[in-house]
Amino acid sequence: IDFDLILENVKDLNVLAGEGIPQIEHTPRGARLRQPEPLPLTLYQNGVVMFNGPFRPYEDPSAQQSLRDIMDGYFPSELQMRYPDGI
Repeated sequence: IDFDLILENVKDLNVLAGEGIPQIEHTPRGARLRQPEPLPLTLYQNGVVMFNGPFRPYEDPSAQQSLRDIMDGYFPSELQMRYPDGI
């Protein structure tokens, strides 16, 4: 696993997702600006945790797929179910 590549690509993906750029949230009385909520990703020596989910060792196929997506420069495909309209 190329951790340097993962960190570099996560920075690039954060920019694409609008990191630091407030979004308009419509409210019953109008609208307000809010910061997008971060998607926690914690890399360990022997595995990964995304969101506050379970620890997944690097041998786990779902962890391998998510990290492969990131190393290829894409958002993890497992996020499609949680964010069907995109991040």
